[in-house]
Amino acid sequence: MVGSRWSATSPGRRRGPELERAILDAALEQLSTVGWNALTMEGVAAGAHTGKAAVYRRWPSKADLVADVLRTGLPPIGAIADHGSIRGDLIRLCVRMRAVMESRAGQALRAVLHECDHAHAGRFHDVIRAGLHEPAHRLIRDLVQRGIERGDVRPDATGPFVADVIPAMMMYGAKVCGSEWTDPDIAEMIDQVMVPLLRA
Repeated sequence: MVGSRWSATSPGRRRGPELERAILDAALEQLSTVGWNALTMEGVAAGAHTGKAAVYRRWPSKADLVADVLRTGLPPIGAIADHGSIRGDLIRLCVRMRAVMESRAGQALRAVLHECDHAHAGRFHDVIRAGLHEPAHRLIRDLVQRGIERGDVRPDATGPFVADVIPAMMMYGAKVCGSEWTDPDIAEMIDQVMVPLLRA
């Protein structure tokens, strides 16, 4: 089509990061519309307006491509500013985690885990760990330490299981119970579980 975004630069001339981004975007679109089982390298190539060989040169298999799509597509949780209390800090963390889970890549990741076979599930669980669980654990530990220094968290609340509670509850609620984790749900979890657990 004349005047389209493809007219200024023909598909054959795209190279490097520009072409890779187009392929990753097309793969995420495929995941969001047809899912893991129906996604094909041919369909991704067509969506990216490139040849199938260009996809296979970068990603030897569908699993390699999808893992990269999910890894690069998940938004970072980011730093949590000091809200003056452990309650405020943890609520903000949960809101950030919810945003990651509800992002296009986060929704695609959950769908992939429901569809893929056991051989691939471990690889995609690694994406969740690296993109959501591990950053969340690090942040929770940092927020707890900040609360200890501020005086609203008891000094011995540093055990390894403390950092597991929020990620475990949010993933269980989303995956098993279909919870959307509304703001009131998040506040209730923090008030009834985390604040009593951590209170100085």
